[in-house]
Amino acid sequence: MFPTASLTAFLLLAVSVAANPIVVRKPPVSLSFARHLNITGSYDLVAKDQARAKNFMAIGKAKQSGTLSSAAVVSVGVTNVAVVYQATVGVGSPATNYNLLIDTGSSNTWVGAGTTYVTTSTSVQTSDSVSVTYGSGSFSGTEFLDTVTIGSGLVIPGQSIGVASTSTGFTGFDGILGIGPTDLTVGTLSPNTGSSVPTVTDNLFSRGTITSNLVSVSFEPTTTTSVKNGELTFGGTDSTKFTGALTFIPITSTSPANLFWGINESIRYGASTSILSTTAGIVDTGTTLILIATDAFNRYTSATGAVLDATTGLLRITSAQFSSLQSLFFTTGGRSFELTANAQIWPRALNTFIGGTSGNIYLVVNDIGTPTGQGLDFINGYTFLERFYSVYDTSNHRVGLPLRHSPRRRAIDGDGWVR
Repeated sequence: MFPTASLTAFLLLAVSVAANPIVVRKPPVSLSFARHLNITGSYDLVAKDQARAKNFMAIGKAKQSGTLSSAAVVSVGVTNVAVVYQATVGVGSPATNYNLLIDTGSSNTWVGAGTTYVTTSTSVQTSDSVSVTYGSGSFSGTEFLDTVTIGSGLVIPGQSIGVASTSTGFTGFDGILGIGPTDLTVGTLSPNTGSSVPTVTDNLFSRGTITSNLVSVSFEPTTTTSVKNGELTFGGTDSTKFTGALTFIPITSTSPANLFWGINESIRYGASTSILSTTAGIVDTGTTLILIATDAFNRYTSATGAVLDATTGLLRITSAQFSSLQSLFFTTGGRSFELTANAQIWPRALNTFIGGTSGNIYLVVNDIGTPTGQGLDFINGYTFLERFYSVYDTSNHRVGLPLRHSPRRRAIDGDGWVR
């Protein structure tokens, strides 16, 4: 996820006691997260998300062909992002604080895009350079091992970090805290291109700081410019953030979705209209919208009666169409997860922040840009995940989702009305 302007909301990070067999016996540690919404420049959310999807697919093709390197990954010239999550992370001893973007779709942690990296007695430069290209930005620099401090109590000695000598697309931020699958780091180092880099979650687990190698994410719908509304939990889950049991979905075997937090899923509109047959895609906090394959998007457009809004690139419906908008059901892991009509629309109070017209009704489902059969046919982005707590379990190669929303996630609609 990459920087834009400023809608601020704070998310908390806590090591907590799991509601399921995952148990953490460490005291809670909190980390403030700031949520930012794009309010300047071009407002093309769709182009940003499609660029990210294109980059995911390019990574998959490069890994399949054995040619993955920084040069093998496609870079698309889109720098605006709708929603990003920022944490203040300390590096070194004494620590320098860096504002890092939180990303489940990448795994390298790096600094230096804004605030200059400060070496201390804990800083050790390796012989490797490091380079990563994203859908809307990139960085290259040198690998260091250093002490990373998350919140007031999570200290990770010898964590691999990239120190950027050049970067693009990160104005206002210092880098990324990557919490994606470890294998995404393969090919990012040189000359050790075949080596993986342990993520911060990996190192917390290997050192016994957490007892399960997983991270859970919670954030809720909001229509205000400043609200504390979420939590990131290393090593366990927080049962106060969801209702019902968690359903764990195994990582798909289909490439390239299996390189990320990829699952198999089908999508249905209403009682019986098939939008997307069972296929592979990913769950990703770094994508703003819910993206589906072009043919599925066309079926959704037809089912809703929506028209394409030229200004935002989003689908637009009338008030009458909203009144009759049916739920979307995402079926995965033997369960169906419902997005109500309320959950399918962009918050109208925030329309102008994305270049839209006040009072219009925009849908958050859009076109991924390719037809089905590509091995990555959907992305359940932020607008899906704000309705569902999510767990990213490296130890067991699976993603967890709750059967039901929490009352707040279920009740709030696109206008912020709680019913």
